[in-house]
Amino acid sequence: MTPEPPAAPSPPAEHRIPHHRAHVLDLEGKPRSVVPLPLAFSEPLRPDLIRRAVVAAQSHRRQPYGTSSTAGRRHSVEWSGKGKGVARTPRLMDSMRGAQAPNTVGGGGAHPPRPDRRWAKKINRKERRLAFASALAATRVAPLAAARGHELPGEVALPFVFDDAFEEIRTASDARDLLRRLKLWDDVERSRAGTHLRASGRARRRGRVRRTPRSVLVVTSAPGKAAGFRNLSGVDVVPVPRLATEDLAPGGVAGRLTLFSRPAVESLRARLHEGTP
Repeated sequence: MTPEPPAAPSPPAEHRIPHHRAHVLDLEGKPRSVVPLPLAFSEPLRPDLIRRAVVAAQSHRRQPYGTSSTAGRRHSVEWSGKGKGVARTPRLMDSMRGAQAPNTVGGGGAHPPRPDRRWAKKINRKERRLAFASALAATRVAPLAAARGHELPGEVALPFVFDDAFEEIRTASDARDLLRRLKLWDDVERSRAGTHLRASGRARRRGRVRRTPRSVLVVTSAPGKAAGFRNLSGVDVVPVPRLATEDLAPGGVAGRLTLFSRPAVESLRARLHEGTP
């Protein structure tokens, strides 16, 4: 009889990643059950990777720009040569007026922006996934949310996970009532009070007139859910397939106040290729 191979040794306790759990709340804010969170919520915090992933995502949206290759150089110029007692600046034909050189009026730029410059920054696939997991883990740390400026009640356990009825909220009044019961409406008011006009400049000329601080992030299982939160100031409603590190950590700063639905947690588990614990 062939002996069975010895079982693989279990990893040390300090190397095991625990399953963090969260209470599933109803629309009254009362806990009904407990759900294990995906393992990504137990990843160590990596602010450096989160910022790298956010900067890379922002760089991919930047539009290349530049001047024409012939800008400032559409002149008929000549150089008189050495020994004439004048500067070696190119001058207009039959004239002493300088042209075309960067040090002349109407001349070409010295080092103008080029439209073929590559603004996109690269990040490794594993680093991007680790940054996403780290940003998810930061959503359960209340001090990080407070450091971002979110208005939180005294004793709160993050993240908030709600039952299926959460995704059926269709009106802004129902969404406002839920946030008031959770004592999170002050954070929306903070975003509304912080909305301000930008100073006159290039951003304002291009239509980006107002700046609104980020408030609550609502994560749903599919598009079109929890539509009642969309018009609240600073609130973003993002389905799991489109959830990105920049949504969880705007500006590269982790710890955004996030509300999940239970179907969203299960969809997130499937996206991360994790089985049910």
